[in-house]
Amino acid sequence: MQAKKYRKEYNIRSYECDRNNNLRILTLMNILQDMADDDAARLGFGLKFCIEHGMTWVGTNYALEIDRLPKIHENIAIETWPSAKNKLSAYRDYEVFGEDGSSIIRASSQWVLINLEKWRPISVMDNMPQHLPLNERALDTDFPKISEITDGDSQFKFRVRFDDIDLNKHINNAVYILWAAEAVEPEFRLAHNPARIDINFRKEGYMGEKIMVTTKMDGNKSYHSIRTYDSDNERELARAVIEWK
Repeated sequence: MQAKKYRKEYNIRSYECDRNNNLRILTLMNILQDMADDDAARLGFGLKFCIEHGMTWVGTNYALEIDRLPKIHENIAIETWPSAKNKLSAYRDYEVFGEDGSSIIRASSQWVLINLEKWRPISVMDNMPQHLPLNERALDTDFPKISEITDGDSQFKFRVRFDDIDLNKHINNAVYILWAAEAVEPEFRLAHNPARIDINFRKEGYMGEKIMVTTKMDGNKSYHSIRTYDSDNERELARAVIEWK
């Protein structure tokens, strides 16, 4: 099957917006995940198919380029499509269009297929219905590795909530981007919006764990390391870089 772009329209509700009437980053990421779920089901390898076959999709990388965030009550359209795949991973891209039809956000994501019993990656080629990716990228990236932070400027600590957990019983990918954005100083955040976000997911996190976000500022870029702490299983869960404007 040749993949095609899947398009859906959304109206931005007031409760989905921040204090500046912009769509919240967390909500944007959840909408993208909703689009991916709908399109995967349409192509025959969505949630129902995966559960029946003892598999699940796990995101490993995201990259977003943001010209502007949608505004309150704005009617937007989003397109998504499988853009590439290899034996162990699949790429999915997205493009968000404003009410005037202009492209305002472009994003790309990388996913691996996991065996639920062993929690190990398995072959995308061997376990998914065959389809041909569109071979078109919304954002040209190969998801480079984000360097480790060795000397952060600040640390932000909290505990993982019940609402942070997804159906795989791990922290939802969208939450990590929220945590990274919340870790910058309030005065800086009030004066800036994200223009580019890159995030590498490294390990799973669980409900109730203690989390520490270490942040390093370099001009209009913030670098983030998200880790568990104060446990017998301390580990780094994600690294992120946000470019602000």
